[in-house]
Amino acid sequence: MNLAFEPATPADAQTLIDIQIRAFHEDAKIYPNVEIGGPPHYDSVEVMLNDIEKHHCHKIVLDGTIIGGLIIMNRGEGHYHLHIIHIHPNYHNRGIGSQAMTFMEATYPATLWSLDTPAYATRNHHFYHKLGYIKIGEVTEPDGFLLFSYKKHV
Repeated sequence: MNLAFEPATPADAQTLIDIQIRAFHEDAKIYPNVEIGGPPHYDSVEVMLNDIEKHHCHKIVLDGTIIGGLIIMNRGEGHYHLHIIHIHPNYHNRGIGSQAMTFMEATYPATLWSLDTPAYATRNHHFYHKLGYIKIGEVTEPDGFLLFSYKKHV
């Protein structure tokens, strides 16, 4: 298994969106009462292109095939925010998410990491706790979507 984390390019945008859609739609299969969907603009190639241009975007590549991505935002003063991590459902539970988080934390000179994840996503909560993230609060989006906020001091 040859796993790599490479800068995303505009040519990768559609592939990343296709995987992101699959990853978010998988939640509707896993969690009761969760409708198919995702965060605002999770299915927008234009937003992905903007993220690639303005933020730190990486594609997760396994044996030459893109299987996921990371979008990282620099909030300044050593604070980085994991905006999105997504992995194709066919590759879940293989340690790839943990390797992606290790890559992220080793690559960026953060003293503080933050992220948000859906309140219903209990497997995400376990994953982030396992990696040393602490829940610091809850945020309700304008559309009523509830997120749990996490942080990790490095």
